Amino acid sequence: MQASPALAHKWSASNMINIVLLIMLALVPLYARSVTDPFIVTLASRIVIFAIAALSLNLILGYGGLVSFGHALYLGLGVYSATILSFHGVDNGWLQLLTTLLVCGLVGLLTGSIALRTSGISFIMITLAFAQMFYFLFVSLSQYGGDDGLRLASGSNFNGILLTDARTLYFVALVLLCLSLYACHRLVHSRFGVVIRATKSNEPRMRALGYSTYHYRLVMYVISASLCGVAGLLYANLTQFGSPSYMSWTTSGELIVMVMLGGIGTLFGPLLGALAMILTEEGLKALTEHWMALFGPLLVIIIIKSRLGIAGILQALDQRRGSPANHKQESA
Repeated sequence: MQASPALAHKWSASNMINIVLLIMLALVPLYARSVTDPFIVTLASRIVIFAIAALSLNLILGYGGLVSFGHALYLGLGVYSATILSFHGVDNGWLQLLTTLLVCGLVGLLTGSIALRTSGISFIMITLAFAQMFYFLFVSLSQYGGDDGLRLASGSNFNGILLTDARTLYFVALVLLCLSLYACHRLVHSRFGVVIRATKSNEPRMRALGYSTYHYRLVMYVISASLCGVAGLLYANLTQFGSPSYMSWTTSGELIVMVMLGGIGTLFGPLLGALAMILTEEGLKALTEHWMALFGPLLVIIIIKSRLGIAGILQALDQRRGSPANHKQESA
């Protein structure tokens, strides 16, 4: 008996793996307690937070076709929104969150309105230039630690929920990741998201149809910047420290690698990429300090095997399961 196409898609191998992955992430604190290793929660928190940051980049890179080499700027702005307010005695998490959204949204609006008037390599270089400009700005702010960084004086407090507690931070980050995944799914499949994806495929045709592609992309850019800022707020509570290096071009490059490794333009790709990259990094660091020399070829192999990275490999397995030969075996 052959399953219906809708049911087969719902219970595809890739979807099942993604669901199991979220369940496993939810069980991480229990596992860490059973083996009495608190570092596991810290490592998982880093994975989830960078998954949120990579997810924000995927909105403009994967669905919008905009390669930003300065996206870590908004991660850094989120970090400093928390650390600077905390430095001045403001530990109210809601106020820190509001400040993060306002700062990242306004900076995203300003930089995006300029960068989106270009395309290709020019867009890449402008986003990089803006990120480096803010990097050197925070290096010069000696009252906030300058190049040495700034310690988080007190954690973000959301009505008694203190994010400097490791397990609390992890569950908050995981819930925000799940909400972000759902919101991004709804966004990219909405009329707005369809215009963004169509613009990536053929921008001149969309303009000919009467769509203001510039304004659509600018809105998506601001949303992406704000979401990355939220990841920065969480990251500040994880490291309890703010540094200009968080907004450097190398961090932006890591976010791009996570998106590429997991799958550009796929919903769970950023999570898969963050998980694979950070776990591989920790594993290879235990073997050699030159772990990037091993990770580079591994990344190339995955990209060669599938243009959509790990998510593409999972989709290929689904297609293989759904081939006519497999259907004949299931019918028999």
